[in-house]
Amino acid sequence: QVQVVESGGGRVQPGGSLIVSCAASGSISSRYEIEWFRQAPGKKREWVGGIGSGGITDVENAMKGRFTISRVIGNNTVFLKMDNLKPDDTAVYYCRFVGGTNDYWGQGTQVTVSS
Repeated sequence: QVQVVESGGGRVQPGGSLIVSCAASGSISSRYEIEWFRQAPGKKREWVGGIGSGGITDVENAMKGRFTISRVIGNNTVFLKMDNLKPDDTAVYYCRFVGGTNDYWGQGTQVTVSS
């Protein structure tokens, strides 16, 4: 059984930075993509960015320049670094491991940007 767990959320002031991480445990293929999503109160879940099995990353245009995705090579751990955070970035951030017929989601971690 595969478990995906996000961590590192919290409260940060506008303009601050935060790193959230995502780790998968269990039997998981090496050929997978990892994606980040977020969902703000009253809004639909939106794609933030992702990293492929080859290490290529992509971030949603509105977040480029502020959000960076990276991973630990050989380890099922991925990081989302968020800089210059804004109140509109307040949301629950979710991680997703997807590959072949497998699709695993974490429970999410809350990020609150507030003064």
